[in-house]
Amino acid sequence: MSDPVVSFDELPTRGGGRIGVATLNAPKALNALSLEMIRLLEDRLEAWALDERVVAVWLEGTGGKAFCAGGDVVALYRSLADDEARDETFATRYFTAEYRLDHRIHTYPKPLLVWGDGIVMGGGLGLLAGGFQRVVTETTLIAMPEITIGLYPDIGASWFLNRMPPGIGAYLGLTGAQLNARDALDLGLADRFVPRERRDDLLAALAEADHGDHSPPACRLAVEGVLDRFEAREQAPEGQVWPRRDHLQSLVGETSAADAVARILADDRDDAWLTANRQRLAAGCPLTAHLVWRMLERHRHTGLADAFRDELGLSVQCCQRGDLAEGVRALLVDKDKSPRWSHADVASVPEADLQAMLASPWSSEAHPLRDLGVGQRIG
Repeated sequence: MSDPVVSFDELPTRGGGRIGVATLNAPKALNALSLEMIRLLEDRLEAWALDERVVAVWLEGTGGKAFCAGGDVVALYRSLADDEARDETFATRYFTAEYRLDHRIHTYPKPLLVWGDGIVMGGGLGLLAGGFQRVVTETTLIAMPEITIGLYPDIGASWFLNRMPPGIGAYLGLTGAQLNARDALDLGLADRFVPRERRDDLLAALAEADHGDHSPPACRLAVEGVLDRFEAREQAPEGQVWPRRDHLQSLVGETSAADAVARILADDRDDAWLTANRQRLAAGCPLTAHLVWRMLERHRHTGLADAFRDELGLSVQCCQRGDLAEGVRALLVDKDKSPRWSHADVASVPEADLQAMLASPWSSEAHPLRDLGVGQRIG
């Protein structure tokens, strides 16, 4: 009998409470987020939200290498690749469930802590981003590398990348730049730095804390008080984005996707981090570069639920008419790293192709996420 892909536990606390502990348990896949994992998490989070004994929730990954390395894009590929077994509805089911879960975390009524240790990419960042307290460690490595597979930064990134300093979110989306714990703190993707060796002590302290009358405000206060004692930002690695902020903003600016890509690729600064980002962009999907830019433009002033609704349509389009299947094939299935993108370069992507990608497959009345953000508990 195989182990469950998500394990659940409840730690007793002072005063008769419980801390719900959810652990992603697919270490060989670096805890890539499958549809089964999403549904299990959604169901248990709902149960814990309704359980008056549960004072807080802790979400982590097992294996020591990754919290979650992304969504299960290989399953998406397989749903599209075999003509005889082709399942064109899988992408809709998968992304609908994923975005509902991500939005649930953003609006969860109880303090939800995410232990963002190790690799946190794509769908993993979707889980991390909405946590009440997002804890990073010296091993944290965050990225949204969708440019390499023909997707785009989804999981609410159209909303939260816009809340970074001007141009920075666009640069990260275009290049798939890798971030460390200090970057995450600087850019608002994390709240706390705690060395990974203190994980057990931190959980024990949360269980020993006085959570008062178990109301959400009392529980949040207790959680933050414990984290205050464990935080050790002076041990975080040196940031990569903040020291280069002016340079990154000069590369992106208020131009266009094609101009920004040209500027980034023409940058000849002798800098290993910038060079790796240029190389990733140069080999990446031309269509993705435009989608990154357009989605940030569209959601500069919208709400989170609206961003998720728009992302659902675009993510399904990326599967059905975009380059996602080819990108996943080249990087993760055949592993030849030679994707045959549908466009030669960013400058050659026609406006008509972009408009077709950005068109929703559903009317507003039929949209699978039409109710998102309506009536949720926010505590």
